[in-house]
Amino acid sequence: MRGAQQQRGFTLIELLVVIAVIAILAAMLLPTLARAKDKSHAIVCLGNLKQLSTCLHLYSVDNADYLVPNNSVINARSGTNLDFGASWCIGNALQETVPTNIAKGQLYPYNTSPGIYHCPADKSTIVDSHGNSLPQLRLRSYNLSQSINGYPEYDVILFPKIPCFKKFSCIRNPGTDKCFTFIDELEASVLDAEFGMPTDAYDGSQNWWDRPSNRHNQGANLSFADGHGEHWHWHVPKTFQTWADPVQPGELPDYLRLRAAMRQTFQD
Repeated sequence: MRGAQQQRGFTLIELLVVIAVIAILAAMLLPTLARAKDKSHAIVCLGNLKQLSTCLHLYSVDNADYLVPNNSVINARSGTNLDFGASWCIGNALQETVPTNIAKGQLYPYNTSPGIYHCPADKSTIVDSHGNSLPQLRLRSYNLSQSINGYPEYDVILFPKIPCFKKFSCIRNPGTDKCFTFIDELEASVLDAEFGMPTDAYDGSQNWWDRPSNRHNQGANLSFADGHGEHWHWHVPKTFQTWADPVQPGELPDYLRLRAAMRQTFQD
């Protein structure tokens, strides 16, 4: 009678080889998966901005061509409100734990999903009143350009120096395809709901006030007045040091590109 054939298992060396092959395959796949995840985040972010742009258009249709108010402005140095009146969105994105202020915004009735105010790639968290980080993710990642009905009119210091468009039909120089509306903003500079930069009418200085985000492959997403969205890649990464940082030579092309997409003078 023939004896049962002895079954042969893996040797230690063979097992180690299999593990090594799996590790190599995983190392090859992980960067691809990470890029796919980043790309999906960027697509969702662009979708959010386009939905907000749709809300902006609907507001103008319902309000005799007037653009939504954009008057939620905070003094970055003192943390006090320059204006906390009617606006597309209000509040301080650094500290809000619930979407109450988002719901009080003038655009919220046109899309009641708070999720469209937050970029999925934005992993920044809120802070308490003393500036200490808390674990909760922020609720808002986007701001609306000062060119879109921005700055409170009763601010006698800034308002005469910050030109903006009051009506949708008045958007020209730049035109609707060149004038950005909503922008994915750098985590460190998001406070109020308005994205601001010095204009030619202000003093023509080359300083950052707010800054675009850097989280989409060293770039940011923007929507434009005609409703389309774009991804802009930056020459250099965007960082935050202090408010009103001078623009460094390497990032001047980025700065001028963004500035050209905003209204600079009161002349058409």
